[in-house]
Amino acid sequence: MSSSPALARRLGTVDAVMIGLGSMIGAGVFVAFTPAAESAGSGLLIGLAVAAFVAFCNATSSAQLATVYPVSGGTYVYGRERLGPWPGFLAGWGFVIGKTASSAAMALTFAAYAAPVGWERPVAIAAVVLLAVVNYHGVTRTAALTRVIVVGVLIALAVIVAAVWASGAGDASRITGGGLLSHGWYGILQSAGLLFFAFAGYARIATMGEEVREPRRTIPRAIVIALGITVVVYAVIAVTVLSSLGTAGVAESPVPLAAAVSSGTWSGVAPVARIGAALASLGALLALIAGLGRTSLAMARESDLPRWLAAVHPRYKVPHRAEVLLAVVICAVILVTDLRGAIGFSSFGVLVYYLVANIAAYTQPRQDRCYPKALQVVGALACVVLVATLPLISVSAGLTMFAVGILYRVLRLWALKVR
Repeated sequence: MSSSPALARRLGTVDAVMIGLGSMIGAGVFVAFTPAAESAGSGLLIGLAVAAFVAFCNATSSAQLATVYPVSGGTYVYGRERLGPWPGFLAGWGFVIGKTASSAAMALTFAAYAAPVGWERPVAIAAVVLLAVVNYHGVTRTAALTRVIVVGVLIALAVIVAAVWASGAGDASRITGGGLLSHGWYGILQSAGLLFFAFAGYARIATMGEEVREPRRTIPRAIVIALGITVVVYAVIAVTVLSSLGTAGVAESPVPLAAAVSSGTWSGVAPVARIGAALASLGALLALIAGLGRTSLAMARESDLPRWLAAVHPRYKVPHRAEVLLAVVICAVILVTDLRGAIGFSSFGVLVYYLVANIAAYTQPRQDRCYPKALQVVGALACVVLVATLPLISVSAGLTMFAVGILYRVLRLWALKVR
């Protein structure tokens, strides 16, 4: 790998777990259930289980690879080291482009809960700028703010769940209304692909591997802990919103948790749902911006992105140029995108990212293995299946994204060769 200034190892296990939780709890709880219910009805519960299992397979692959390659870049680095430059590039390109869309989705989600009507996009852009400034000033500040946000979100979610059930708004008969299979297996798999968007944050821990202390021990432990906590939280929230709103209500509401609380006698708690959603979205956005900067840094080190993006700030030890550029790009995406389109587009890129991770982990020798190869096989096949079941517009946009990436790299390699 190319040499460039190194980042500082300042994160412990708790910090790494919090960054993983901040990436996941928010993206799914407040965004992905609505399109998932539209695709699968109450079958989204099966879709959630499928997405969680696929996430587990992918998480173990990422953890196994991170113990050997504890540097910034995540699967971009793993793909290059185990499979070659092209698979690594495709993983990195899918991550950077897909997660840029995710960042826009998180900013718009924050604005949907926090901004006055008509001010959603300006408020979303302001959130991106604010969090980019926090990230710019060092990873310890990122971790500290993430910890505060995660604790606040978990408290808000606990209040929401208690309010729905204690007020009598929850009705268990609504949870499976119409039957778990009413939308068919295709709808369930499509919901799993959309819900996978919600779990993908555990990779942020591996992506920031160059800044974790004792990475061979810390990264695998933090990934599994963060994913386990998230699965439990998602399951509780999914059951709660379905019991309150039914499948049609979840599918129709852009803010299902707030709607669930408002449907009961504890409607005065509804502002807590909005505050929790806003905090969760900010936490996910904060971690996304940090992860994007580190992957861009790794790609720039190998000249897969312009080399000037590989700069590390001499004082704050962050990829400051990459983070500033990405903040500008995310703000531009906010001006032209919508929430559902961003989720599907992001899912396509991230599923390709984890396909590369599973294949890379499969090739590791016995002495580097922590998990059976069967998990990597299942994870890789599941990524392909879930990509195929995403909405057609998401698949088309994703294929176009990778076609542009391939053309970009071909032209860049040619330009570097003729210099």
